[in-house]
Amino acid sequence: MFETAFALGLTQFARSLSFPERVRHRTMRNAALEPWRLRNTGIDALYYDVKALTADETFYISDCIASQGLIMIVPPTGGGMLTLCDSVEEFRLRGGRNVRAMAVAGIGGSAIGAAAFARNVADAIDAPVAAVVSGYGLGDIVNEAIGGAFLFGWLGHIRNNLEVIDDVVGRPKLGAYGKRDQETDGERKTGLDADTVSTLLSDPTLSFTLIAGHSRGNRVIADALYALKASDPGRLETLANTARVVTFGGRIKMPEAFTEVIDVVGELDWFGELNSRPQIPTDIKVPFCGHSTNTDLPASLQVTRILGEILHGTAAPAESPSANVATEAKTPEPLTEAAAETAKPEAEPSEPVALPMIVEAAPLPALVEAEPEARPSPPAEPEIAPIAEVEPPPVKAAAAAKAPPPATKAEPEPKASTPIMVPLARGKTKRPRAKR
Repeated sequence: MFETAFALGLTQFARSLSFPERVRHRTMRNAALEPWRLRNTGIDALYYDVKALTADETFYISDCIASQGLIMIVPPTGGGMLTLCDSVEEFRLRGGRNVRAMAVAGIGGSAIGAAAFARNVADAIDAPVAAVVSGYGLGDIVNEAIGGAFLFGWLGHIRNNLEVIDDVVGRPKLGAYGKRDQETDGERKTGLDADTVSTLLSDPTLSFTLIAGHSRGNRVIADALYALKASDPGRLETLANTARVVTFGGRIKMPEAFTEVIDVVGELDWFGELNSRPQIPTDIKVPFCGHSTNTDLPASLQVTRILGEILHGTAAPAESPSANVATEAKTPEPLTEAAAETAKPEAEPSEPVALPMIVEAAPLPALVEAEPEARPSPPAEPEIAPIAEVEPPPVKAAAAAKAPPPATKAEPEPKASTPIMVPLARGKTKRPRAKR
């Protein structure tokens, strides 16, 4: 917990140093939003594994802590410094063509939470990850006042409609903001963060095989995919065949083309269940876990471990009623005594292969080698063959010969350099998807 407190304290301290410069450019907006941004940074520190970031990275992103649409390239632990990208073009120039995974965080929407969640994903695949910051603006304050921030699964569209407030007042033009200027219609159905994700996914020069989201970030991914469905259905179909979507802390409706979406929800995650579609079943229910992914706290989702198990196909799916019925159908019913007598097979001799081995290896008894004396007439019943009285010592040798060789120590499974498309065991039918 000390590392989390250190990362949060360093962020707030660095934020205070840059506050005069930010207020000089947009005085009213930044002065009104600063207390809320500091609060959301503290919320993200509780819900995301911020200790995974280095002190330099924490200080580096503190100035743009709530910049909606900002893109970051986050390498795995020990892979170097993360990179900030103001636009999609800069993302391509700074190595975005080699990035195969995307992560979108939620809750507070700060850059420190987005970077921490992306670092967990990057550690799971051992490759860099593109992170899009959700941000926090004046529209989010109004949305939060009417309950949209709490019920993001049901009232998420309200937040997109309220972003016009930030556009009028003025905000940094990050991500895919230039795309908005080219659109002639005034109707706005998606936010800047969703527009940025949609622009990255629709770019033919970029290739993403994994899209991960947490909490409100799942809603951002869904909005981006639906926007891509309306603008370029062919690209959406290609993305559905080559990429996998994994959501943490909430089940959100995705386009019908994505039939292999993996929804991970903690067993104690009441907040995620409140914002989830009840018609969508949970694919992986993690026992004794809540909504937080901060490993410093108890009952937290281990994003790196769970995502690694999903990509390698070793994750245990959540129990479903159909699976229980199938298991019960395969269990045989106990037989009665009469049925057992009838079903009992006739006695058969032991394996024909073992008998010759025992007879050849067993020494003949002394009674056979000695010269028999005069015997009376043979009895009416034949004597039992002497071979039945001989103990079979070579049985141990035969059993030892059949014993399997000692198992060698299994080597640890290496991490996947790129996301592996391993289907999760579901049964014969795909899980149903509710209407949006």
